[in-house]
Amino acid sequence: MTPITRAAAYIRGYLPSRTDYRDLRRTWKGDLVAGLTVGIVALPLALGFGVSSGVSAEAGLITAVIAGVLAAIFGGSNVQVSGPTGAMVVVLLPIVADHGVGTVALVSIMAGIIVLAAGALRLGRAVSIIPWPVIEGFTLGIAAIIFLQQVPSLTIGGHADAASHSSNALVAAVQAMGSADWTYVPWAVGAALIVIGCMLLAPRLHPGIPGSLVGIAVVTILCLVIDSPLAVIGALPDGLPMPAFPTLTLGGTASLLGPALTIAALAAIESLLSARVASSLADTGPYDPDRELVGQGIASIGSGLFGGMPATGAIARTAVNVRSGGRTRLASIVHAVVLLLFVLVLSGPVGMIPLAGLAGVLMLTAYRMVHRATMRSILRSARSDAAAFIVTAIVTVSFDLIIAVVIGIVFAGVFAIRNLSRGAGVQREEIAGVPQSGDERISVVRIDGPLIFASADRVFEEITRMRGATVVILRMSKLEHVDASGAHALQDIVQSLERRGVTVLIKGVQPVHEDLFRTIGVLTSLRHHRHLFTALDDAIAHARSHISREQGPAASTSQ
Repeated sequence: MTPITRAAAYIRGYLPSRTDYRDLRRTWKGDLVAGLTVGIVALPLALGFGVSSGVSAEAGLITAVIAGVLAAIFGGSNVQVSGPTGAMVVVLLPIVADHGVGTVALVSIMAGIIVLAAGALRLGRAVSIIPWPVIEGFTLGIAAIIFLQQVPSLTIGGHADAASHSSNALVAAVQAMGSADWTYVPWAVGAALIVIGCMLLAPRLHPGIPGSLVGIAVVTILCLVIDSPLAVIGALPDGLPMPAFPTLTLGGTASLLGPALTIAALAAIESLLSARVASSLADTGPYDPDRELVGQGIASIGSGLFGGMPATGAIARTAVNVRSGGRTRLASIVHAVVLLLFVLVLSGPVGMIPLAGLAGVLMLTAYRMVHRATMRSILRSARSDAAAFIVTAIVTVSFDLIIAVVIGIVFAGVFAIRNLSRGAGVQREEIAGVPQSGDERISVVRIDGPLIFASADRVFEEITRMRGATVVILRMSKLEHVDASGAHALQDIVQSLERRGVTVLIKGVQPVHEDLFRTIGVLTSLRHHRHLFTALDDAIAHARSHISREQGPAASTSQ
């Protein structure tokens, strides 16, 4: 295959194809129903996430429409639904506070380019290194932040005083409570409770009733009938804006590189996790993680060009899609079209939705993100997993999402390495068969388990502390993984024993370890090349010959 042919095949792997829709003739009815359902469910979420991010409800809708279509066409999952998400809101709010709303489109494009590049470099499988307790701790922290972010909407009304509050959700919630307008709070809390009540009761009446949309409609109608002080979304455009590239400056772009990397990392993690979860919910076909990253990158770039926010795969909306019968990309495309119709036809009524009603939607959404059974399982499991879960959740709420994931991975990795290193052991064995004179001066030492940097010093100390032997046979046949530190420790063991006058024989070096042992110098540290054996009986016989020569009247220097 020529380089041009390979390049063409490589590019084709990331492009839409007929196979993306091969089941459409069989599933199109279910896809249409699922797309309509998800579109209705996504409307209040898109509006709410747009407002909570500090951008606008309009930006949330634009993101849901543009990113929803682009990710569906170019992404690697047949059923993934993309758009604004709670996790992205958590990251965007401090960026808006530090750099201003005008930078959101640019940072969205920058993050999209980074995610696209990650997919092109085939980094899609990297999410598999994130341990389950870290993912759940991350999710718990995000849920807590989304919940706390709604407190200002229920206490101070709109955005009037929100700018003076901290970008940390917990601190901002406390500040909002301290400056609350207590004549406004009952109205806002009442509106939120009505929406939450509708979301809880509607599924009991019929699973197909969109509780969030019903709740929003009820609250909006009540606010129109009753003279209330509740802040509303405000005027929305009755169409999509024309695409435009944001203004670039060297200093401004450089200052946004860090936030863009954070957004890109979050978008990649959340989208891949969502796609992986979706593939396990039903027989929707496999997903391509690299193509998914490319698709999500294109979606964020497109959203930024239209003035929207960064997009990710949305786990909740994707799950609704699958459970509603969505099986091909048509469902996700229809969901975006439904949202576009809301923009074109119902922008006026949508603008009259109270912000407190959206806060109710997001509060219950945050509550539902936390799976109590999962939390109990993790907390009752190994202490290391429980600790990683708790630490990740606390750091997520207190500091930063990406820092939380990194700390969680490091935390879990340290415990995993510690537990792995405990599997390394040193066992002193008896010589099988009829004892012979001098056998008490031969030590057969078996090294078990992984010999890595975390266990190398302990194995070295256990073996070099042994006394009373003039010949030591190191059995390597049960040795598992060995790294450079472990091989270096073996070299030190051989050299330390030889310096004491102890002859070292090595038995059973596995082929997978041989090159490393030769490179590090384990085998060249032996006194003689004949001190390397494949059979234990041969090693014992050689050891006995050493002992017999030392005990004989004509003892000579051993080999």
